[in-house]
Amino acid sequence: MLNQMKYFDYKNNRLLFFNQEATPQYWDKHWEDDNFKKIVRNGKRNKIILTETKKYLGQPKGQKILEGGCGRGQFVYALNELGYDVYGVDYAKNTVEKTNDLFPELKVSFGDVKSLDFPNDFLDAYWSLGVIEHFFDGYDEIISEMARVLKKNGFLFITFPYLSPLRKLKAKLKIYPDFENSNCDIEKFYQFALDAKQVETRLKNFGFQLIAKKNRSGVKGLKDEIKFLSPALQKIYNSDNLFLKVLGFSISKIFSPFAGHSILLIFKKIK
Repeated sequence: MLNQMKYFDYKNNRLLFFNQEATPQYWDKHWEDDNFKKIVRNGKRNKIILTETKKYLGQPKGQKILEGGCGRGQFVYALNELGYDVYGVDYAKNTVEKTNDLFPELKVSFGDVKSLDFPNDFLDAYWSLGVIEHFFDGYDEIISEMARVLKKNGFLFITFPYLSPLRKLKAKLKIYPDFENSNCDIEKFYQFALDAKQVETRLKNFGFQLIAKKNRSGVKGLKDEIKFLSPALQKIYNSDNLFLKVLGFSISKIFSPFAGHSILLIFKKIK
């Protein structure tokens, strides 16, 4: 994201990113692409989602899965291809309509993750990939709906930008400008990097138990937080060259525990 500004909210222990408000209109424009169909079909290449789903749900036997905030629906497509009974919901209306036109077999619908059109205890699993961090007023309504629609012993897979040890170190050293003393235009708020322990605590209050976590996106975390490394890492991050992709994978594997941009938390609903 160009011209991105970051401020640290020391009172609430979170990092704020400013540039562009994450509205439905923003996402419709962001997801516009001449290769829309190819991008959706390439969802099958994301081994993390497919591997983690099969690990916890087992082989497809009619299990119902929702991706809340599914965007173009590439992961709905991937899980559908595996044989799961998968749904997608997003509030970017034009994107949803395009997915419906190009992939009418997918159960992707226009909707709000704060008020889902599913009955109680309906789902076996819920994927949330980079959603909760975009709501300035908090995400309790979203996780309340997650708890409502998931069956007992169902699984929640949730990712978000988080306060990695590197970001915590920068905050401790007061490298980030203080949000409380800034004159930020809240209309340009884009996302938070959240404290993973705080998110875990909030989800525990809604009946979830953490069972696994994985730090992710070490290359992005390093390039976004260490300026002198940014030009070289940006080339690796954007490249389709096989050597650079392998190099990027190796860097991420080594540095994600310290500098990962995002984290995957896996929960089981126990209440």
